[in-house]
Amino acid sequence: MTDKQSVVIIGGGPAGLTAAWELIKDGGADKYDVTVLEETREFGGISRTVKHNGNRMDIGGHRFFSKDDRIMDWWKDVLPLQGAPSYDDKKLGREHDMEPGGPDPEKEDKVMLKRHRVSRIYWNRHFFDYPISLSPNTLKAMGFKLTMVAGFSYLKSMIHKLPEDNLENFYINRFGRKLYSMFFEGYTEKLWGRHPSQISADWGAQRVKGLSILGVLKNAFQKLMPKKRSNAEVETSLIEEFWYPKYGPGQLWETVEHNCEAAGVKVVTDAKVVEVRQDGGHITSVVTEDSEGNRKELTADQFISSMPVKDLVNAIDAGRESVDGTHAPADMVEVANGLPYRDFVTVGLLVKHLRLKNTTDIPTLGNPPIVPDCWIYVQDPGYKVGRLQIFNNWSPYLVKDVDDTVWIGLEYFCEEGDAFWNMSEEEATKFAIAELTRMHVIAGPADVLDSHRERVKKAYPAYFDTYSRMDELVEYLDGFGNLYCVGRNGQHRYNNMDHSMATAIEAVGNIKSGKTSKKNVWSVNTDKSYHEQK
Repeated sequence: MTDKQSVVIIGGGPAGLTAAWELIKDGGADKYDVTVLEETREFGGISRTVKHNGNRMDIGGHRFFSKDDRIMDWWKDVLPLQGAPSYDDKKLGREHDMEPGGPDPEKEDKVMLKRHRVSRIYWNRHFFDYPISLSPNTLKAMGFKLTMVAGFSYLKSMIHKLPEDNLENFYINRFGRKLYSMFFEGYTEKLWGRHPSQISADWGAQRVKGLSILGVLKNAFQKLMPKKRSNAEVETSLIEEFWYPKYGPGQLWETVEHNCEAAGVKVVTDAKVVEVRQDGGHITSVVTEDSEGNRKELTADQFISSMPVKDLVNAIDAGRESVDGTHAPADMVEVANGLPYRDFVTVGLLVKHLRLKNTTDIPTLGNPPIVPDCWIYVQDPGYKVGRLQIFNNWSPYLVKDVDDTVWIGLEYFCEEGDAFWNMSEEEATKFAIAELTRMHVIAGPADVLDSHRERVKKAYPAYFDTYSRMDELVEYLDGFGNLYCVGRNGQHRYNNMDHSMATAIEAVGNIKSGKTSKKNVWSVNTDKSYHEQK
């Protein structure tokens, strides 16, 4: 029998845990000695579930949907699809196709639910379809005059195309200048802290490629036709059904972590990688540090990194005396340190009821019935909050008392260390309550029963500053033959969860086959047919 290959995986989020399972499954423990290093004591990264007083928060909202069948099958293997209706669907008579022989979510916990997606835009105290379209609903909310201006603006954009050298032009080409100025300009600046004219069009290509008013109208028309379409034929922002773990995304990753350990993976928590040692273009070991300052060195044959690229480059030979050719080159450090991130704060509020009325024909829980949205995009520039999540609608099991309380998440985009980030929990909660009250979503502070603030560093890799030199960094990192960069922060790419997983699957495939080119690992979510839109 040949010696086992040792693999160290940095990070216990979706990419890291996917890599671990891909290596260890199907008897992989006979071939691979796998160690996962996680800086925190939780699994799932930004896809974790936060538990607070019997209620659960999904950080950022995670729809389990992919155009990659490998990923859909992977999720289904971890948590089988429901075979009986969930609490709310049963009570309200809402229908989904059930999986024959699948678990009953009312009796079992390891189950993947099928959910209806409803997301809308909140602007000027009106609801609009998400993504925005020139529909009868938009006409009613905007009024005839504004709709005509938007319509002619859109027609002009179809004839006169702008060069797509920034995100502003990318949006104008797809929606027209008027709709862009109403719904995209202020929201993008809220999300990224930069005007769209300063942001690379790559971000649009990453997240909204293929989506336009024509796409929205085509989808609406095709819904009237009996022909069944595959997932790959529908732009993801238009998908009406998605899967969701009973207790939120963290449940899936906690299950994967448990499965990995049971199969022989060594998982180390409270293990921050502070140094990556190399010798002659080959990574030899990593040094971890725990919260008490204790350090350990781990050697391995292969290394898979999902830690932020910025931190990875700065960790290369960080503890050695500066000798030519050991520390990362100065120009690479410059690129890495200039890579921008957007940080994220969610304020969870448990409220008695909402002022918003359910004017749709979708039945919902609550007395009075709550709005059916999973997400509400606040594209009105008069508010700092970017999105509202209504956790009751993601899964009824996220909320302790789902019939008589509403558990909302207000999502704020900010910079680590800025005024909003540095607010005390009490200040941030007061700010969030004031915004919801001003928006007429709740009546006032007296309706709030409980709250929780959660901060997430480096939630969104951003596409400006030194991002334009990212290809130089990729070339440098690929020079280490036994280092694979995977995941959202590992590649500094605003990937969805399925793309992050796919990068890990590709990396493991290379380790197993001995393939040396890493183009396949970096090219996930660059092919148009693979794109998802948020």
